[in-house]
Amino acid sequence: MTTTNNITNALNSRISRTRTLTREQKEAVGLLSIGTFLEYFDLMLYVHMAVLLNELFFPVTNPHSASFSAALAFSSTYLLRPFAALIFGWIGDNIGRKVTIIITTTTMALSCVVMANVGTYAQIGITASWIVTICRILQGISSIGEIVGAGLYLTESVKPPLRYPVVASVVVASALGGTAALGLASLLTVLIGVWLFG
Repeated sequence: MTTTNNITNALNSRISRTRTLTREQKEAVGLLSIGTFLEYFDLMLYVHMAVLLNELFFPVTNPHSASFSAALAFSSTYLLRPFAALIFGWIGDNIGRKVTIIITTTTMALSCVVMANVGTYAQIGITASWIVTICRILQGISSIGEIVGAGLYLTESVKPPLRYPVVASVVVASALGGTAALGLASLLTVLIGVWLFG
């Protein structure tokens, strides 16, 4: 009888341990979700504000070159994502998922700081267009590396049944980041429109 009770207690203890996250796992989930939220907020904010920002960074004297440059900055963010997945996949498999996440987060942060401080086309000319385009490429590359790296890191560190909602939290954070960017861009567009035409 005591052997059966011991086995039952051991199984119940093991089941209860798999239904709760450790402190380190909770920190990882929180930090990765916040990081993914911020990365997708930064990535999508430019997309939603492109109508206003393109006039600052691209030449407006020639509408064809301005449209082409803006399209290049926009599409390069998505065109190079498969290559980024290959690069960061290799880094994650051979060096580690944590290194991948550190690289992508640093890349996104640096590109955002550079974009926030770059001069306009009127100030530094075509250099502004090139810097913004390169920063957008780096943002697109780092965003795909972040979400895939974070998902794989959590998949490998959390056991089922908690694995599924934990990994989903990263995807939800990316969607919330894009939605928050849309909300802020909508608010700013309305306020700027009222200020300009009001």
